[in-house]
Amino acid sequence: MADTQALLRGRFGIDLPGVEIPDPVAGLIDRRVTRRYTDQPVADSLLDALLAAAQSAPAKSDLQQFSVVVMRDRGRIKQIADWIGTMDWIAGAPVFLVWCGDMRRGQRLCAMHGMPHANNNLDTFLNTAVDCSLAMAQFITAADAVGLGSCPISYVRSHIERVSPLLGLPPGVYPIAGLSLGWPVFRRPLSMRLPPSVVVHRERYDDSGLEAEVATYDHRRNARDPVAAGALKNNDVYPPRDGVGWSENAARQLSVPERFGFSAYLKTKGFDLA
Repeated sequence: MADTQALLRGRFGIDLPGVEIPDPVAGLIDRRVTRRYTDQPVADSLLDALLAAAQSAPAKSDLQQFSVVVMRDRGRIKQIADWIGTMDWIAGAPVFLVWCGDMRRGQRLCAMHGMPHANNNLDTFLNTAVDCSLAMAQFITAADAVGLGSCPISYVRSHIERVSPLLGLPPGVYPIAGLSLGWPVFRRPLSMRLPPSVVVHRERYDDSGLEAEVATYDHRRNARDPVAAGALKNNDVYPPRDGVGWSENAARQLSVPERFGFSAYLKTKGFDLA
């Protein structure tokens, strides 16, 4: 049996009395993001096994509305890294995967059988995003299980007008996230998460204690891992200062609009979103 409270203190900074963590679950709680990779290649046979695990994730109504583009060409991976500009570990990864929501396949299936595709709407967009996210999460879990490391990259959507042509994405297909993959140089420290009392609701949603809980979390997290000056969000809008906690840094990011053109881009790719 895993050392439950040590794992929980690592992840949350607190004990959670009464929780027992079975050994198969321990690795999920101890997961860390990986941003530095060795030169050791990832074998095709292993990568294909991980992709098979991804395809085994739950899929809405068995419609399987996602695709993934696997990139090994270092030059093409570096193009994406250069466009993003602030994540040099992308270029150092031996494999970069771009996970995509895919409505096109369903449209083609309808055409094959002489039927209209009558569900080009916001719900289908959401289903493609969820199918893709579940598959990527299962891929990450499988990669962790064999000792590989990964880092999801949402910033591919910040350069969607470049990434999509690079990958040849047709109408009905759009990138959700990139994922760098390789053998870790080292294990990063655990990222402290919000306490379950903030995230987990029993029977009914209740955030009446949010402010007090988050203030305590900010203090606890800053004591172990203070927000570095270089990690402060939107310093061109809000002056940098010492002592910023997780919640203020999140607010600094959320208060400035991001990816103005995403909805317009989706419409150019054939999504109705109505």
